[in-house]
Order: sequence, then structure tokens, then C-alpha cells
Amino acid sequence: MHIVLHQPEIPSNTGNIGRTCAATGSRLHLIRPLGFSINEKALKRAGMDYWDELDVRVYINFSDFLEKNPSIGNGESRLFMATTKARRTYCDVTYGKNDYIMFGRESGGIPEQLLVDNEEGCIRIPMLDGTRSLNLANSTSIILYEALRQQGFEGLTDKGSLHDLEWRTS
Repeated sequence: MHIVLHQPEIPSNTGNIGRTCAATGSRLHLIRPLGFSINEKALKRAGMDYWDELDVRVYINFSDFLEKNPSIGNGESRLFMATTKARRTYCDVTYGKNDYIMFGRESGGIPEQLLVDNEEGCIRIPMLDGTRSLNLANSTSIILYEALRQQGFEGLTDKGSLHDLEWRTS
């Protein structure tokens, strides 16, 4: 899977998302401008020691992202855009293992022109009326894990063991 952050602003959110991507084998795509430096301490602290294992790509802008990922739109992969404004929920679609899920900046989301140009790919997480949004890292985890669930968590291990004790057998 591919996670795309369009102009993220808060380093700890991106660090947490990076950690989730590293744990799931997902690639992280960052579209500039970023509200922080890639080398920022808060980013790496939130990503813990997983940041060096992360497959992360950085792009100048959205056009650069599309140009460098030609599989989007040619049938190999699709681009989903997470927004509070979508008609469909994230559970209303079927995800492929090469699909991209894009999230917008914390203060304003994905620009509306991009949403209008990609209406079929827009998805949302259901929330109560009056709630503006969820935390970016939480939203990413919710949708990414639904996509991975649909694929049977392929390639992810379920260790199921305790650190110091053993599970009782029935």
C-alpha cells in the first residue's frame, strides 16, 4: 500500500504515520511544502527507531507526485483521497495492494480542486455532525488497516506471543 501526505504540517503526525507505514510495509509519499524538516527531531522521535526502515519519497508538488507514479490511473493502481467532504465512506470501496491513499494537511485537508477532479476516489470516515476531523495519524491508521484487512493482512505476521509468559493452551 501507499500512503500519501499532501503538505503535512505537524512533524509528530508524520512521524507516527511513518511508524505505521514501516510496521505494515507501506510506502510513505510526502508532497511539499512540508511544515517541518525531514531531519527534525520531533519527526524521528514519533517514528521511533522505525524511520530508517521506512520507504519514504518526497515530491515538489502534486504534479510531480503524479508524474513519478505513472501507475495511478492506468489500471495498475488507484488514488483514494480521504476527506470529510466525501459521499462514500472508506468501507464502501475495495482496495488493491498497489493503491494510494492520500491525506491532506492538518489545517485544511486536501485542496478542494483536487477533490473535485477525483470525486470517485474521495472517501471519508463517518463522524458525528459538528466534528471537523480526526487526528491525521489516527485517520491514516483507520483507513490503512481497513485496506490491509480486505487483503487478508497479506505479508503481515501475527506473533501472538507474550514477552515473559506463555499463553495457556485450551
